[in-house]
Amino acid sequence: MNRLPLTVIGGYLGAGKTTLINRLLAEGHGQRVLVMVNDFGAINIDAALLTSSSEDTLELSNGCVCCTMGADLFMAVGDVLDRPKRPDHLVIEASGIADPARIAQVALAEPDLSYGGVISVVDALNFDGLSRDVQIGAQVRGQVDVADLILVSKSQNGALPTALGLPKAPVLDLALIDDVAPLILGTALGQAPKPTAGIHPAYVAWSGTGEPSTRAALQSKLDNRPKGLMRFKGFVQGIGGSDFEVHCVGPSVSIKSARDVQKTQVVGIGPKGRIDAKTLEAWWHND
Repeated sequence: MNRLPLTVIGGYLGAGKTTLINRLLAEGHGQRVLVMVNDFGAINIDAALLTSSSEDTLELSNGCVCCTMGADLFMAVGDVLDRPKRPDHLVIEASGIADPARIAQVALAEPDLSYGGVISVVDALNFDGLSRDVQIGAQVRGQVDVADLILVSKSQNGALPTALGLPKAPVLDLALIDDVAPLILGTALGQAPKPTAGIHPAYVAWSGTGEPSTRAALQSKLDNRPKGLMRFKGFVQGIGGSDFEVHCVGPSVSIKSARDVQKTQVVGIGPKGRIDAKTLEAWWHND
């Protein structure tokens, strides 16, 4: 039996990995793609944001799999390989704090998998500042250094982040690409990279629920979020039938309309030392 190609989609918190995968799933490439989603919190918000059917999405919610590389990941891969009809391609959306190269090592450990590449998504609006941050900069740059292909999101008039320099991997602007399937599902772009040295900085991940809210109250709360909160996302039940999907990345706040939100579920994350769960809990539940 032919080996199943494995591609890892990496990139820092809020870079646009889920948006990229949704683009892939919407294209008419004719392949059956199975997506594994490794989110950073106990609630896997990214899995809920995917437009694929549930049978083609597997959730890895037990923390950052690049740190553990334990039974959760290998059991999920085994489940895929044991299916009567295997997918044509396996894609793992790595947590925003993960080392995608470490996750890609599973393709070397499992004989029935083949290495399909590491693709890193770079947020053009925030990459320069993040890459120079003394606490997380090395991690942000490391996710780019191990990539076989770099896809830049949120670019302004085609301008790429200056801090990218001249990376070894090709760099493409997602805004200028009509079809991403040939890039993600095509021939492998190189050999599996070595994991970056050491363990990434410590983070505080928080998840919460809450009461229904109005858009105005939600906007006000998000505008006054703690400074150390680097990424916040989830679904908020609205008052009067108007539910919301929320995203915060750096200074940006997005509140979109959502349907059939049965329960408010949100997650947040920030570097340890700049944020703590108690602060997040107090902020979220303070009316």
